Amino acid sequence: MKAVTVRDGELFVSDHPDPEPGSGELLVRVLAAGLNGADMMQRRGLYPAPPGAPQEIPGLEFAGEVVALGPGARRFQEGDRVMAVVGGGGQAELVTVHERAAMPVPGGLGWPEAGGIPETFTTAHDALFTQAGLKPGEHLLVHGAAGGVGTAGIQLARATGARVTATVRNEQLRAGVADFGAEVIDPAGFEENGPFDVILELVGAPNLGANVRSLATLGRIVIIGISAGAKAELNLGALMGTRARIMGSTLRPRPLEEKAAAARALERSVLPLIESGSVRVPVHATYPLDQAAEAYDAFAAGGKLGKIVLIT
Repeated sequence: MKAVTVRDGELFVSDHPDPEPGSGELLVRVLAAGLNGADMMQRRGLYPAPPGAPQEIPGLEFAGEVVALGPGARRFQEGDRVMAVVGGGGQAELVTVHERAAMPVPGGLGWPEAGGIPETFTTAHDALFTQAGLKPGEHLLVHGAAGGVGTAGIQLARATGARVTATVRNEQLRAGVADFGAEVIDPAGFEENGPFDVILELVGAPNLGANVRSLATLGRIVIIGISAGAKAELNLGALMGTRARIMGSTLRPRPLEEKAAAARALERSVLPLIESGSVRVPVHATYPLDQAAEAYDAFAAGGKLGKIVLIT
């Protein structure tokens, strides 16, 4: 099979042996695979794949058709449309995934959109509801809201009845983000628009101080992105004064049990919204697999609204 390959910071599309499904696993022909910030970090050598995942082949999310079943696999059949979050290896023509981590692709959804769902929407749903416990009527702030996770988070929060404010640095993208149901503001001075019950942090350390100052009593900060930095000073007194909580979350290194639980939560709460059309998957651009380097460059350049997806 052909697969995107990272070696010494360089990106290639090269041949690899076809993977074989193990016990309880599916072999899937990948038809779409979304790009994520973790892929960019892995290319730079900053975020290696967890043990057991392909070390040279990036890709945390994919959608495709089941072509073979490993021993004991029963949830899906050959030909079924599936999608999943994986530890790596998604940006390839073939990938294996445990059946419990896989989800059905909503009916009528195109492959580019399906390829941009698993990591993006699972991350947003897990952070907002499983971790932070966002409730109807609460005020959510989403930092760096123009990407896949940001637009997913806005829509899921609005669907549950929360009020959403979103920071977007690129002025040209603000109207597009506002279409998802958020009040969109410049990041500078964002704390003036608080207090916020929940803050979804996709940017990182530079926002920490103002985040804490802008929290409502019993407010929560969920950190799922640190592209702008990982270290900052923290005023513990301010945190104590509002009885606030700060938590961090990643999906990639989680064990199968936890990934399966997150997948079932998405099936129950999110996939019906996507199938009905009340929540959508914005795709900024698609690239064929052999143009992966151009896709990575486009991701790094910024200025995108929604997902960049590789098509095989």
